[in-house]
Amino acid sequence: MKQSSYTFNSLKFEKIVDTLIRLGVLFLLIGWCYDILKPFVLIIVWAIVIAVALSPIYEAIVKLFRGKKILATIFLALLLISILVIPSILVTQSLYEEINNFTASYQANGHLIPPPGETTKDWPAFTKPILDIWQTASVDASKVIIKYSDQLKVVGEWLLLALAGIGKGILQFIFSIIIAMGLLLYSESLTAVSKSIFIKLIGKKGEHYALITVATIRNVVKGFLGVALIQSLMVGVGFFMAGVPFAGIFTIICLVLAIIQVGIGPIAIPVVIYMFSVTDTTTATLLTIWIGITMISDNILKPIFLGRGNPPAPMLVIFLGAIGGFIFNGFIGLFLGAVILILGYKFFLSWIGMDEDEIEENQEPVEV
Repeated sequence: MKQSSYTFNSLKFEKIVDTLIRLGVLFLLIGWCYDILKPFVLIIVWAIVIAVALSPIYEAIVKLFRGKKILATIFLALLLISILVIPSILVTQSLYEEINNFTASYQANGHLIPPPGETTKDWPAFTKPILDIWQTASVDASKVIIKYSDQLKVVGEWLLLALAGIGKGILQFIFSIIIAMGLLLYSESLTAVSKSIFIKLIGKKGEHYALITVATIRNVVKGFLGVALIQSLMVGVGFFMAGVPFAGIFTIICLVLAIIQVGIGPIAIPVVIYMFSVTDTTTATLLTIWIGITMISDNILKPIFLGRGNPPAPMLVIFLGAIGGFIFNGFIGLFLGAVILILGYKFFLSWIGMDEDEIEENQEPVEV
């Protein structure tokens, strides 16, 4: 009896050791794979988002090319890279020209900044400190630079880091587009694999969560990132046509503000005010009308892209996702952070068995 008990315990111990060794090897392999792919994780995740979001467009292009998937993939890849690279070149060229113009202006007459125009005399009293700094800078910019050197140093360092991050982000975008095209090319088999993974992880509701993932990604990309890109493109066209100094930089800042749902107003409105003081009334008025149309377009485009229903997540979730993503992963995280956090939010609601409509119904009115 003791012998059989000893044999049983020995076999049990051997099985435990065998299982632990297998698990150890498995975790070692997973960790090793992660270390190898770690530099590409962000790019791969963004590529998946691009592939899911553009899948309907890709299918339409395949039909246009009469089922020739490789040609359709190459066409879409070149189109996306062109949309990304051409504006980047224009912005860089604009920045280079503006720096050259400022340098030439300073060498010619010693002025970097034009003086405030006549229209600034009618500005409210609270703008006097700004006008004083502006006037001083137009006469002798070195005084302002020396006086606010610490603040300008911080802003300058931030701008340099931001520009470097944007350059890195553009390269990541290009690599993500290339990977996304490969995913779209083999989308049928990858769809089956992804559903199998969800079912394996979650169980019977795996396919339901897979559908939630696809719908959420498409809604976020269309309704928020897409609208932000359209608005920044519109405001950029207005800035460039009106001859706004450093139009490219202002356009990029507007893009960031549009993504985090703050809107283009904090940049566009001061630019319009500035243009009224330094350029002719016709140009400034046309720019004002165009900026107004751009700001209103947010209320028109979002219902079109998102439908008449509720947005996929509260604005706070989008804001935190975009800002957190930007801090954690740089420029590409600005886009990806919002998608990932909204996806997590949707999963959480689905897990607790609620949706946005139920949350709104359960909210009690706040007495003021």
